[in-house]
Formats: sequence, C-alpha cells, structure tokens
Amino acid sequence: MKRALLIVLLATTASAHEIGTTQVFAVFKKDHSYAVDVYASSATIQKRLHGDPVVKHVFVAFNGIPVTPHAVVTADGIHVTGEIPPHAEVFTWRYDLSYSAYMLTLENESHGVTRQWLDGDARSAPFPLTRDVIPPTRLAVIRQYLTLGFTHIVPKGLDHILFVVGLFLLTTRIKPLLAQVTAFTLAHSITLGLTMYGLVSLSPRIVEPAIALSIAYIAIENLMTTELKPWRVAVVFAFGLLHGMGFAGVLRELGLPRREFITALVSFNAGVEGGQLFVIGVAAILFANKWRARIVAPASILIAATGLFWTVQRLIT
Repeated sequence: MKRALLIVLLATTASAHEIGTTQVFAVFKKDHSYAVDVYASSATIQKRLHGDPVVKHVFVAFNGIPVTPHAVVTADGIHVTGEIPPHAEVFTWRYDLSYSAYMLTLENESHGVTRQWLDGDARSAPFPLTRDVIPPTRLAVIRQYLTLGFTHIVPKGLDHILFVVGLFLLTTRIKPLLAQVTAFTLAHSITLGLTMYGLVSLSPRIVEPAIALSIAYIAIENLMTTELKPWRVAVVFAFGLLHGMGFAGVLRELGLPRREFITALVSFNAGVEGGQLFVIGVAAILFANKWRARIVAPASILIAATGLFWTVQRLIT
C-alpha cells in the first residue's frame, strides 16, 4: 500500500513539474539593473499576444510593488530589462503566456543561482536581493564618492599631492595661490565631466606621463621665479585639464551609479577639492614663512626629480 502511494505521489509531482518549452532566467546586476530572458518560441508568443504589448503579460515587482519594465520580443523569446528601485529587498515575477510549468532561474550577479518551478501564470516566491545589487540612497552615494575623491588625493594620489605642493611653493601669499588653485580646479572639473560623459578621450599612455611632466615643470619654475607670472595661471589651467582626465580614469575603474551619475560625479569632484585643500593646509603649516627660504629650493628640486623620473617610467612601461 505504501509503495503504491509513493508511486502515485511521484507521478503527480512529475506531471505537475513537466518541463515545457519555456525557460526564464533573471539576473540582478551590480550596476543596479536587472534582465529577465524568457526563452520560448517567438511565433507562439506573437500568436498568444493577440496584438497586446508584451509588457502587459509580464509582472515584475520589488517589495511587492509592481514596476513597468522594458520588454521586447526577440528571436529567442522575450527580453525584459529595467532598473532596480532604491530600497528594493525582494523580487517577484509572473508570466501569463505560458500554459505549462516552467523553470525560473534567478541570480544575484556573482552570487550563485536559485531555481523555482512555476505552474503556468503562477506568481513566483519572493527572491531576496543581495546588498551589492540594490541601489544605494543618494546620501550614501554622496558619502561614498566624497570619500573616494578625498582619498584619491590623500593618501593615494602622491602625484597630485606633489603638484599642489608645487603650486604652494611659488608663494604663500593668498591671491597668487588662489589664482593657481582656482585655475587648476576649474580645469580638472571640466575634463573630469567631459571625459565621464564620453565627450573627450585621451589615452592613459599620454595622460599619465603628461601629468608627471606637469609636476616637474611646476617645480622647476619655482626655482626660476618667486612671483606669479601671467602664463603660470594658463599653464596650471592646461595641466589641470590633464589631471582631470587622470581623475576620470579612476572613476571609470570605480564605476558610477547610472541612477545617481551626476550626484556621484559632483561628490567625487568635491572630495578631490577637499583633499587639495587639506594638502595646502598641511603645506602652510610645514612651510611657514620662517622656514620658507630654506625649504623651497630643496623641496622643488626633489619634486622636479620625482616628476621627471615618473615621466620616463610611465613612457617606457
């Protein structure tokens, strides 16, 4: 009797989970987007749509709240995409064009997969999202990219630190220093934004040696003059354009959240400015007026030598 009952149960389960022609794969990505691919006969899909837009037949929800994805019929079936909303914790799916059971495969990018059997147009069980795929809040983006911008200067950006110190060594008077820092800030802000938007592009094999050469130039000029010349501001502006491309290279590696692109870009730039002001503050303490005459020449020579060494090193590597 028990054996007969077991056979009946196995047969019922196999029937309920009979594999149809439909398979669904959903992936939640670290760039805070998602993609769901429904693999089925496109001819069958078109026939069952009856002229309706395909988006009417897929249900996508986060935390139980439906969202409207972008959905198109492809040669392989249906491709569904969209952005994961902020504060999302779980994902729910339903597809009403399948008349038989199908397998739903769900994956948080790089975190393995989970599978669910769904009967026809049944709704899936909530699928928990991992933290790295959930979009951060705007406040979290500001805090993260401010920190990244600051730490890219202090302590990680020795080349940028030496450039800013080189600007400071020319003179400790506020007006000349402010003119140089303003020109540098304006220039690197321009190219940082333009490069991240894809409007300007220059190979790192050109940018990185040029940044090193700019450090050497500023330091050498400090040995030749003690006053701010008109061309110095223009040269600093030009070098700032190069440094902005260098900052953009770092941001490309870090990535910017698509939803908060402007917020992250502005916050990173503000962090860079904070790092530069910190360097100037420390330099003002270390290179006080009574020590200035003894420090400017040896410090400038050391900075120039370092810049020239980096220039050659970056050209040959």
